[in-house]
Amino acid sequence: MTHFTHDTAPPSTPRPAEPASPTAASGSPAVPPLVFFQHFMGTLDDHDPALSDAFASDREVILFNNTGVASSTGTVPDTIEAMARDAITFTDALGLTTIDIVAHSMGGLVAQEVTLARPDLVRRLVLVGTGPRGGEGLGALPAWVAELFTRKYEQQEEMWLPILFAPTQTSQAAGRAYVERILTRADRDTPVSDQSIAAQRAALAAYGAAKDPSYAHLKGLELPVLVVNGSGDIVIPTINSYILQQFLPNAELILYPDANHGSHFQYPELFTRHTRIFLDG
Repeated sequence: MTHFTHDTAPPSTPRPAEPASPTAASGSPAVPPLVFFQHFMGTLDDHDPALSDAFASDREVILFNNTGVASSTGTVPDTIEAMARDAITFTDALGLTTIDIVAHSMGGLVAQEVTLARPDLVRRLVLVGTGPRGGEGLGALPAWVAELFTRKYEQQEEMWLPILFAPTQTSQAAGRAYVERILTRADRDTPVSDQSIAAQRAALAAYGAAKDPSYAHLKGLELPVLVVNGSGDIVIPTINSYILQQFLPNAELILYPDANHGSHFQYPELFTRHTRIFLDG
């Protein structure tokens, strides 16, 4: 298999009959592919090259836009469950029968629903900065946090600095390094559309409103799960990571210090090392 880096992998589509979901793939086929599920308003090129390149040294890595997101065709659905069905259509179109998943934020919700629907497909699951269906504050951002997603910048990727990173000097420095990394690719993906943003917001609100204090659905996720977050997540509050670890049948929890919603971007080397230990366990 041809080896690409994050910045040189060409976009592709699985087959014309399916939603056109660009992918970037590299690495070795000897272990299950590692599929990354993206966050709210994220595109292919908001994934961190420091992570995709590190994991691609010894396994196939797949980044994709779900239906209607950025350069992908179609219309973004307004439920997490429908997004999960589209993600399954994508993996089936690629002929994948076993995968590992790294899923961030909204992508973590979609990945949970994929795993519940197709437990035969997902071997191990890494959930970063996310929560359970009906989680605390899920889909109901405080006004000051919601406003961060609407700010305009000369370099728009700088919007991620207050959203993904803590306000401390060290975390913001890590955030600027992340922004520099994601801007390296010359042919960056299409920005998300207004339709995509509205549909994703509606999906998050509905998923967060489905309250069940027993979190009974999590019992259906019997596979090994690694839960990762920052110590002060302002988007999906960190308490949700504790809830996941407590209610999932087989989950480990890691919290990184001085970190916000994008802790894996702040600590890419550490996250890669911890995740490798989990995936290879």
